[in-house]
Formats: sequence, structure tokens, C-alpha cells
Amino acid sequence: MPNYNGVWSISTQFQAKGDGNWPPNYVAPVGLFGGGISQVTIEQINITTEGNSSDFGDLTVGTYGRRALGSETRGVWGGGEDNTGKLDVIDYVTFASAGNATDFGNLTDDRQKAASFSNSTRGIWAGGDGGNTVIDYITIASAGNATDFGDPTQYVYGLSGLASATRGVYGAGYFGGNYSNKIDYITIASTGNGSDFGDLTQAAGSSGNSAVASSTRGLFAAYENSGGASNVIEYITIASTGNATDFGDLTDARHTSGGVSSSIRAVWGPGVGASPSNVMDFVTIATTGNAADFGDMQVLNNEFGSCSNTHGGLA
Repeated sequence: MPNYNGVWSISTQFQAKGDGNWPPNYVAPVGLFGGGISQVTIEQINITTEGNSSDFGDLTVGTYGRRALGSETRGVWGGGEDNTGKLDVIDYVTFASAGNATDFGNLTDDRQKAASFSNSTRGIWAGGDGGNTVIDYITIASAGNATDFGDPTQYVYGLSGLASATRGVYGAGYFGGNYSNKIDYITIASTGNGSDFGDLTQAAGSSGNSAVASSTRGLFAAYENSGGASNVIEYITIASTGNATDFGDLTDARHTSGGVSSSIRAVWGPGVGASPSNVMDFVTIATTGNAADFGDMQVLNNEFGSCSNTHGGLA
């Protein structure tokens, strides 16, 4: 701790760094992967440090096709499907304290495989496989039911979403056996329908929210297209509109994955590919290039919801 004049000595700086509390007010970039096929567990990673995941806690219900989002303090999961059908359940956890999730409220309808993204105040779910083509929003700090925001430009599910502090962007998806390459955007602080942003390099969809972002750049990866699982990573500049550009490749082709990010680094969990895998990949968002191995998740899993407390929407 600093002395009464607010000055840190060298010894207290080293002690704080060793305890994970340096610099002052430092927030460890936590990434969470929760739910999935026959899973109720939440696994956590420190995004800055390569390594295997560890147990965080459990969701209130085990579902697949759930989509998660986060503020600096809370991670929130919404929707999904289990053996009873599609659900409207919203759960939340507090990043700073590992433990089981708590009920938050409900979406405006039952759905799975929506896009999800947030800034520090609002959480958004867009589209998805459910009764209506809608965009929902919540105030992350206040538990309660979601409210209608507007409508996407198309009815698809298997989308992925990302955000800066002001703008939410979501793209890809499928419906009736057809894949989409469309990207939409909204202004998070307002309400209204989605607007056209541009196109991905491929028409594709994913059962996991595999889009991630810094405050300026968004990345899409881990999709299924007409040829099967894809290893392509592509990127956009969030503040502008236009088509996506090739970034590099994942270490293997996969879909039904999920991604988390800090302002610097993106990490993708495992998914469905040529063979079962629990491998996580990472890239540096500001550069382009191929992904490298990050570590392993505890279980073979896919179709989980993923979120972090330091993504681009919180900058």
C-alpha cells in the first residue's frame, strides 16, 4: 500500500505486483467460457498469460447455444437450449469472485445462437433462433428482464457479435440451410434497427459467439461454411463501415467455438473440427497473422457462451 502521502515504495510495488495488484486499480483480464454441450460449468483464463483454464463455477442451467457478454464487473449469459427446448434465461456472475451464477432475468423470447456484445453499461443480444427477429438489451448493473431494442436487417441465427464503447457489430449466420456474409451495426446507447455495415469474406455461421474486439478492431473467426469448418480469421475497423479483410488462420479449422478478448489479445476456445479438441488459440489484435496455441480447456466442449471484463467495448 502507498504511504500517507500516496507514494509507493519499491518494496511495496514489488509486493503488490506479486499479489497481482500492480499497477494500482489493475483489473486482471479474465475470460470466461460457460455452458456448452451437456455442460453447466464455467471455466476461466487470464487472457494475458498462456496456460490451461481453471474452474470458475456453474451456470444455473446447462444449455448449449448460450451467448454471453460482460462489463468490467459482471459476466452475463442469455438464452440457449436444453432437452426441454429453447430458453429465455439470463444468468450472471461477478468476475472478481469465482462462484456459481445467479438468475438475472429473462430475454424477451426463448432463443439460442444469437449474437451478444456490450459496452460498460448495456448488454445486447441480436437475432438468434427463436420466436421473433429481435434485438434485446439489458442494463448490466441492474438485474431484470431484457427490453426490445429493435430488429436486425435479416432473420438468421448462428451470428457473432462484438463492440466498441459506442457501436455494436454482428455478422454471419444461417437459416434454412443458407449461410450469410452480412454484417450489421447499431449504436449501443440508443435503440433502433440494425444498419448494414458490409460483408464478411465468406458466407458462414457459428453456434458459438466467436467474434472479439479491441476498441478499434473487430475479429471474426471459427465459422462453418458450405465447405465445413473454417480456420479463417478476418477483421474490420469498428468505427467505419465496409467489408472484412483477411487476418490470418486459426491453428485448426473449427466452428461452434467462442472467443474472449482484452484490448490487446484475442483467445478462441475449442470447437467442432476434424477431430475433438480442447485447444485454445490466441492472436494479437492490432497485428495480422496466424494464431498460436494458448493452452487447453478442462473438457472437450463447444457451443458455449464466452465473455471477458476487458474487451473493446469497455475501453
